Amino acid sequence: MQTVMSAAELSVFLEREFPQVRGDFAIDRLTEDGIVMRLMVADRHLRPGGTVSGPNMFALADVAVYLAILARIGPVALAVTTSGGIDFLRKPEAGRDLIGEARLLKLGRVLAVGEVLIRSEGRPEPVARANMTYSIPPKR
Repeated sequence: MQTVMSAAELSVFLEREFPQVRGDFAIDRLTEDGIVMRLMVADRHLRPGGTVSGPNMFALADVAVYLAILARIGPVALAVTTSGGIDFLRKPEAGRDLIGEARLLKLGRVLAVGEVLIRSEGRPEPVARANMTYSIPPKR
């Protein structure tokens, strides 16, 4: 799938449109069919027991699929999540960022479907697997 926005342009878009997540996420690279993102884990992302909370892992998956879509359709701020699910597979390793590898399975005119494998940085086994469906607003 061809991209129309670079990683740098996506970062600027995220910073401008979603300042509430400033400093949480970084784009590692765009891939042929998706994106690799990171959650820069800080104390605010942890739950009791010192592990990254489920809502933060879900946010990584959601943002990754959103930006993978925008990389291919352009800056459409009103593309929205219509469905999402996540399986938590194992406890993330303490003190490591989380890496989300998102892959778009379908990019249609109205809907986009993606999946994300989340790993602790430097570890091969996934800590979570997510699937997301997005609604893409009609062009005006």
